[in-house]
Amino acid sequence: MYRSHSCGELQASHINTKVTLAGWVQKSRDKGFMIWVDLRDRYGITQLIFDEERTPKAMMEKAKSLGREFVIQVTGTVIERESKNKNMATGEIEVLVSELEILNESKLPPFTIEDKTDGGEDIRMKYRYLDIRRNPVKDSLIFRHKVTMEVRKYLSDQEFIEVETPYLIKSTPEGARDFVVPSRMNEGQFYALPQSPQTFKQLLMVGGMDKYFQIVKCFRDEDLRADRQPEFTQIDCEMAFVEQEDILNIFEGLTRHLLKEINGVEVDKFPRMLFDDAMRLYGNDKPDIRFGMEFGELNEVAQHKDFGVFNNSELVVGIAVPGGNSYTRKQIDNLIKWVKRPQVGALGMVYCRVNEDGTFKSSVDKFYDQEDLAKWAEVTHAKPGDLICILSGETNKVRAQLSALRMHLAEELGLRKPNEFAPLWVIDFPLLELDEETGHYHAMHHPFTSPKPGQLELLDSKPGEVKANAYDLVLNGNEIGGGSIRIHDKATQATMLKHLGFSEEEAKAQFGFLMDAFEYGAPPHGGLAFGLDRLVAILGGQETIRDFIAFPKNNSGRDVMIDAPAFIDDDQLKELSLKLDIRE
Repeated sequence: MYRSHSCGELQASHINTKVTLAGWVQKSRDKGFMIWVDLRDRYGITQLIFDEERTPKAMMEKAKSLGREFVIQVTGTVIERESKNKNMATGEIEVLVSELEILNESKLPPFTIEDKTDGGEDIRMKYRYLDIRRNPVKDSLIFRHKVTMEVRKYLSDQEFIEVETPYLIKSTPEGARDFVVPSRMNEGQFYALPQSPQTFKQLLMVGGMDKYFQIVKCFRDEDLRADRQPEFTQIDCEMAFVEQEDILNIFEGLTRHLLKEINGVEVDKFPRMLFDDAMRLYGNDKPDIRFGMEFGELNEVAQHKDFGVFNNSELVVGIAVPGGNSYTRKQIDNLIKWVKRPQVGALGMVYCRVNEDGTFKSSVDKFYDQEDLAKWAEVTHAKPGDLICILSGETNKVRAQLSALRMHLAEELGLRKPNEFAPLWVIDFPLLELDEETGHYHAMHHPFTSPKPGQLELLDSKPGEVKANAYDLVLNGNEIGGGSIRIHDKATQATMLKHLGFSEEEAKAQFGFLMDAFEYGAPPHGGLAFGLDRLVAILGGQETIRDFIAFPKNNSGRDVMIDAPAFIDDDQLKELSLKLDIRE
C-alpha cells in the first residue's frame, strides 16, 4: 500500500497515529539540524519533519537530497505542529518521518508548481501535465467533473437517456468547416467529424427514444479565440412531443439546479427577450443584463441640425455611462481611441456630459443646444453625473461597435461581477441570414430549424422576415446553450433546403437518410445543446474556457505539448491514396 491517508486529510485527531503518505515534494526548508518538506497530492499538502535528534543520519542525508517534484513515499507518526498554520487544512499537525523512499526523481520543472507561477502561458501549455498539478488548473478540472455529474443527475431524474452517437460521419453543412478523416477502406472517400450530433439525435426521436442526452465531443474547423476550441464538449439534448415552452422549462430547471448545487445561488427569473429587442437595446444577441446601459436610438432627436455625421448615418445611438461625468478629458480621449481600433472599427465618438446641476456639455455644442442635449439624456436615461457616449453609422455595424464599448465600460466600472448570475432567454431569431457577399441566404442556426408556426409561406416572398422557432440561453453575456423546434416532415424540410440553395439531387445526397426517416412517422421534436466548456467556466467565475479543459489547444489550433497537428509519412499517405499539394 503506497498510502494509508491522503495529504489533505490528517487533523489533530490523528496525532500519535502511524501513517503512510505518497506524493510530490512541493518544497523543502533545510535548517541543517532540521528539515521540513511539504508533501503534495491531489487532496492537499502535509508538512513532513526530519530532525537530527530523532532521525537517523542516513535518512537526514536522503532528505537533504530531495528536490522539487520528487515523488516520494514516507511512513511516520502524526505529531502536533509547534507553529500552526491556520491557512492550511492540515496546519495543526506534521508527520515525523521514520521511513523515506524516493519513488522517482524529477528534473527541475520549467516553472514553479504553485498557485502563482512564474510560467507564461506558452511554457505551461507545453508542459501541461505539470500545469495540471497546480491548484488553479486541478481545481478547475475537479469543478468541471462536479458540474458534469450534476448535469447527468438532473437529466437522468427527468427521464432522459444517455445515448452515444458516431464520431465518423458524413460531411453536412452546419455553419463551420468540417474536420475530415480519409478512409483507407473506401479509396478517395472521407468521413467528417461531427460539428454536433444534430441529425442523429433527430433520428433517435424518430426511433422513439423520447428524451435523449449526451455529453459529447464536437469538432469545428473555425477561427479560434479565448472561449473557443476546435474540439469542444456539448450537453446535447433532444425531446419528442414538445413545444418551445416545454424545452425552456426543462432547461431553466437544469440551470437553476446547477446554480444552486454548484454555486449556492437561487435564481427565480429567466426573462425572455425577442432577438430584435436584444439587437435594438444591446447590439448583440447575448446581452449581459447584470447592468443597465441600454441603447437609446437618437435619430429623431439628433438628425434635425446641421451635423452631417449624424444626418448621413443610418443609425445614431448612445448609452449613458453611470458616473461617467467624472471622467477626465484624457480618459474620454482614450475611449475614443478604443472605439477607433480596428477590432471595433468606429470612426469616432461623440460624448455629452450630464452635469449635476442639470446642464449639459457636449463635444458638438456648436450644433446642439441645451434643449437638444436634454432630449439625448431622456432617450438614453442619463442621470446627473452620467456621461452619454454616442456612435453613428450603418445600423448593424454601429450596434456591434456600441455593444463592444458597453462591455468594455462595464469591465472598467466593475459591473460584470462573476458571483452574480443573470440568465436570459433570447427567442424568435431570424430563420435565415443574408450573406452580403454572395447575396444568398443561409440558415442562422442550421437547416433543420423550423420556422415559427404560420410563417412558412413567407419563405417565398419575404425570406428575411421569417422567424425561427429557435431560442438561446444566455448567462452573464455569454451564450451557454441554444436550440430549436425541428422540422419533422419531409415536405417542409425539402422546402427549407430549396430556399437554402440545395438542388433536389444535392438535398437527397446530403440529407436523404433524414428525409427518408421522416416518412416513417417522425414525431414533433426539438432540443437544446449547452456548451459545457463555456458553462463550466462561467459557473466557475471565468469567461475563458482553457483552464477547464485538461489538454487544450492554443489559438492556432495546435497542441504544443504533443506537437499536433503533424505531418504523416509517405507510406501512410500512399495507403490513404492521398497526395499533398502544399501551397506557399
